[in-house]
Amino acid sequence: MNLARTTESESIRVSVVIPTLNEEKNLAHVLPLLPDFVDEVVIVDGRSKDGTVAEALRLRPDAIVVNETRPGKGRALMSGFAACTGDIIVMLDADGSMDPGEIPAYVYALLGGADFAKGSRFLHGGDTHDMEWYRRFGNWGLGQAVRLAFGGRYSDLCYGYNAFWRDVVPVISGDVAGFEVETYMNCRALAAGLRIVEVPSVESARVHGVSNLNTVRDGFRVLRTIVKEWSLHRDGALPTVATALPPPVPAGTTASVAGPQDHALRETVAG
Repeated sequence: MNLARTTESESIRVSVVIPTLNEEKNLAHVLPLLPDFVDEVVIVDGRSKDGTVAEALRLRPDAIVVNETRPGKGRALMSGFAACTGDIIVMLDADGSMDPGEIPAYVYALLGGADFAKGSRFLHGGDTHDMEWYRRFGNWGLGQAVRLAFGGRYSDLCYGYNAFWRDVVPVISGDVAGFEVETYMNCRALAAGLRIVEVPSVESARVHGVSNLNTVRDGFRVLRTIVKEWSLHRDGALPTVATALPPPVPAGTTASVAGPQDHALRETVAG
């Protein structure tokens, strides 16, 4: 698969995809904090019963709203990716747990040559305030399974703060329903040979409401996803990058982002 990117001198456009389900009270802690350089906000609403959509449009009148009728975070994200027109796509949760102020770090990682920038709560500079010990242990164990199956050394497997170039969407897309979507994308990125960089991220507790995550149920779904993707990878059924990826964006190209560029980054190394 040959990934070709435009590297003219005009600014790179950034899209942010935010899946929502009854997040009316949380959006005020997310949308106003998006960096000014974000060009496009795609809200994918999964049949919210509160005023989520109205609140989103009040806070961000230019937002694109996609009404997703199928259940599951994974399907919402895939619909959001399809609706994006930006060069870079950033995934962001609507519950206030992810700091929009970290978006520049992901953009810089991509402009520096990465194809896929993956958030990590366990790199130096990262942290989580919303993860019990047993979830940490499960995340670590599932990460080891991915390392054995695909060779990648992820420090944090089950985290949904990611960014990537829009031209890799065909590699990481598919019919995946729920919270296993992050693992699915991470496995696909490794199998395809994408250049992956981890970015330290601090996860806060959700501001309002209760998470729909079920540790046991969703943990089994993640494990099943790993096994299925490994089987496809073993059989050579997953897309791979057969030719060299394009070089990093040249010095003349800007993303019109402000802030320090000395974030701690760690490339995921295969093997």
